[in-house]
Amino acid sequence: MKLRIPAFIKAIINTYSVLFFSQSSALGVILLLVTFFNIQIGLSGLGCVVFSLLITKAMGYQRDTIQMGIYSFNALLMGIAMGTFYHANALFFLWLGVACLITVITTIILTERLTKLGLPALSLPFVLTFWIILLAANSVFHTGLQQKSSYLLEEIYSGPGSLAGFQGYLSAKSPFYLNLFFRSLSAVLFQNNMLIGILMSIGLLIHSRITFSLLVIGFVVACALNGLTHTYPDGISYYHLGANFMMTTAAIGSFFMIPSWRSYLWAIVCIPVTFILVNAFTGLLGLYYLPVLSLPFCIINLTLLYFLMLRKMPGKMQLTPVQHYSPERNLYQFLNHRDRLNDLKYFNIQLPFMGSWTVSQGYNGCITHKGDWGHALDFVITDDDKNTYQYPGTQPEHFYCFGKPVLACGDGIVENVVDHVEDNPIGKTNIKENWGNTVVIKHATGLYSKVSHLKKNAIKVKPGDAVKQGDLLGYCGNSGHSPEPHLHFQLQATPYIGSKTLAYPLSYYQVSNRSGNPLHSFDVPKEGDILSSPDINNAIKKAFDLQPGYVATIAATNDKLEVIEVYTDELNQSYLYSHDTGASAYFINSGTQFYFTSFYGDKASLLYSFYLAAYKIVFSNHEAVIAQDVYPIQLTGDKIRLWLQDFVAPFYQFIRLNYESHCVPQKTGFAIRSKQFRATKQLMEATIYIGNNGLQGFGIQNNGTTIEAQWTTENLY
Repeated sequence: MKLRIPAFIKAIINTYSVLFFSQSSALGVILLLVTFFNIQIGLSGLGCVVFSLLITKAMGYQRDTIQMGIYSFNALLMGIAMGTFYHANALFFLWLGVACLITVITTIILTERLTKLGLPALSLPFVLTFWIILLAANSVFHTGLQQKSSYLLEEIYSGPGSLAGFQGYLSAKSPFYLNLFFRSLSAVLFQNNMLIGILMSIGLLIHSRITFSLLVIGFVVACALNGLTHTYPDGISYYHLGANFMMTTAAIGSFFMIPSWRSYLWAIVCIPVTFILVNAFTGLLGLYYLPVLSLPFCIINLTLLYFLMLRKMPGKMQLTPVQHYSPERNLYQFLNHRDRLNDLKYFNIQLPFMGSWTVSQGYNGCITHKGDWGHALDFVITDDDKNTYQYPGTQPEHFYCFGKPVLACGDGIVENVVDHVEDNPIGKTNIKENWGNTVVIKHATGLYSKVSHLKKNAIKVKPGDAVKQGDLLGYCGNSGHSPEPHLHFQLQATPYIGSKTLAYPLSYYQVSNRSGNPLHSFDVPKEGDILSSPDINNAIKKAFDLQPGYVATIAATNDKLEVIEVYTDELNQSYLYSHDTGASAYFINSGTQFYFTSFYGDKASLLYSFYLAAYKIVFSNHEAVIAQDVYPIQLTGDKIRLWLQDFVAPFYQFIRLNYESHCVPQKTGFAIRSKQFRATKQLMEATIYIGNNGLQGFGIQNNGTTIEAQWTTENLY
């Protein structure tokens, strides 16, 4: 079982790890330990962390933000800086406490103000507060702080002393640039120690291969550019290399943006800008004997983020929508959601009819669907011989679709209605009143549906009426530009009857005349397809109707027991929560299918096993209907392969974890069989049992482990 760290200890560890935009416990512990290479620095930093956590908790600030270390990492930097710059005496501890308090207050104010703009405070609270401390200590009115050197910037880069011999040995035996890289990394913690940099690199590799690669790229490009421009003839200060150049590339390339070749390019573009800012502020702040610290890093990140947020359309340069504090998870989750969460991207548009209809003319058809009006569908009903009518076919009533109900494709408000146009004799058209009898429905801003060529005086709605998906609008006719009865259907961006068409997918439909999986989701049917709405099995649908307040107990044969409950978060997203492990699994129920969107927490949880097994379930008992999906890449069990993938993931993904499930009817209910596979290799196999309109249990074989679990529902509704 996974070790659960007490909340306060976890908050301390998170404070250290968040310095590198992480919530990794391994990285946090390593960073905490390396600060104690100098006892004064280690104690000052840890003391400020504990002090800031106690203050923010006692004052009642946001619990999750405290737990993540957001309110306390600037205080940590203050403690490390004070321990680095000043000798420990009685007054040192007094001013350390005062500096920590000012830092916490500044952090909370800047964090809350900037968050409203969608921006982070970064290390600005530390920079501003430490400048105040330095100015006060250097004024004619002495504070009692004893600076360790008269040359402030030299003291920033001084080593811890006790390991100087070993540090000197490492430096002498190491290539110059390798030594410089590790020392630059250690400078983020105000150190000048190759060993500390090596240990930090190990922690960063454990946390994120993408972040580490960007730190290397930032270092290499900065050194190469300096070699080309000779901006710093004696080489770039390793403090600025670490705290400004390398941290800027890591933040821009992997944290605030979804990692991609575009984010890497922006990270590289920021390097010459960093040169300019470091030089400019060194000259300006030097007038007041103040170090630049990480000010260029803060300015570049805040400016670029705000610049990108001002875009009207996000385009291909994606800011991180949901922060997981892991570049790999940010990327893999984004890619997975981009391809899967169509229920959140599109309005739910269903077929506007009952039964099976044939697409007689599809998008960009050769008859009338051309140019700006090309994204439309014409529907007819055909028999087994593909005829649209019964003999003799001389009257509209002879056609199978004439007089059949036409339904609302989605919820909305009726915007426009035409109901007076005569139905044409077969073979004749009415070009003057081209669209014939028509209903236009507004579903959302910029999204309208239109059904045309309806039967005269048969429309059942009027403008202003609210309709639900499936409500009767009227009956199929032969009015307007229609030589024989058919139904014209299109989506458009404006409410006018002559509006240009809008390419838009239908949410769910079945195709009966094509081989393969008959179910299509968020797709556009092709000409000749015979379509119908999905066959929904109410028993399966009821089993996965997990509403807030739903409570169940999962009891496994290995004596493991978990109580799970359904909740909704502040964004009204539903999730299953395990009271025993703290794990949570978010899901969507579209009315046609149930599928999970993300999982957080302990992978030893029974909830995780259910998440794998029920990753996507279609509410159909038709064995030919197969739910197909793709897992996030990070779920692969091959850790070596995953690490290799991490390094190249922003440019190329070679791991793909596929999922399939289908229903198998049984005497007492249904069984949903599912599997996970990579290429042709099956990695997981599971069965979910359904009976009495509810979940009964599941079995799963995954990574050599077999789990059989019973599912007991405590309350039904």
